Amino acid sequence: MVHSFSLADALSLGDFKVFLGRSARVGTGSVRLIGGQGVLAVYASVLAPKGLLDTGPTVLGLRTFALTDRELVFDEIVSIRALLDRLALLSVVANGGTGPVEVNLPPSEGPTAWAGISPPRGGWTNLGLVDSAVLEKTAGDGISEVAAALPPDTGEQLVHRVRSQVWGRPIEGIGHETASGAAFAAVSLGFLRPDDPVALYESGPWTRLSTRRGHILTR
Repeated sequence: MVHSFSLADALSLGDFKVFLGRSARVGTGSVRLIGGQGVLAVYASVLAPKGLLDTGPTVLGLRTFALTDRELVFDEIVSIRALLDRLALLSVVANGGTGPVEVNLPPSEGPTAWAGISPPRGGWTNLGLVDSAVLEKTAGDGISEVAAALPPDTGEQLVHRVRSQVWGRPIEGIGHETASGAAFAAVSLGFLRPDDPVALYESGPWTRLSTRRGHILTR
């Protein structure tokens, strides 16, 4: 297991913390960190099936960051909260700094079902652009529907079933069958901006929405 890695600077550290914080609010509580060739890929699960009979979508958020060590190679799954606790200790030291920032990793959580489903690195076909307003509306309508369908103190199983039904529907108006959960993830993770184009890609069973702020992968 790799115990630490270095980000380029304090600005990268800040972006890293923001992405982790947003992921913690909407995701499963863990992230997959893949390092190699000077790049850190951070995958967060926003939606994931529970069990073989669950037909809900897999929706992942992805941000990439520059690493200072191009030779460092690792693949770890860690708790978001535990990682944020480690990063909080760095904020005072790294704030305003211009040099590399070393990040100490918490203990690995071991394999998880969602992390065992890896999206492809290449072979993506560009399907054109998607209007961010369509994604915003899809996410807003879905959030309202989920809230209306779930009274207080609802059990976890019912919550998951309702979320799977709502976010498993295709997004209307984009000409491609992409789960609405992708719109929810793009909004929740802060990837959408009015002036930022959203590109749509496809590779096998996977679909990707990409902006300058990150990527959403779903199948």
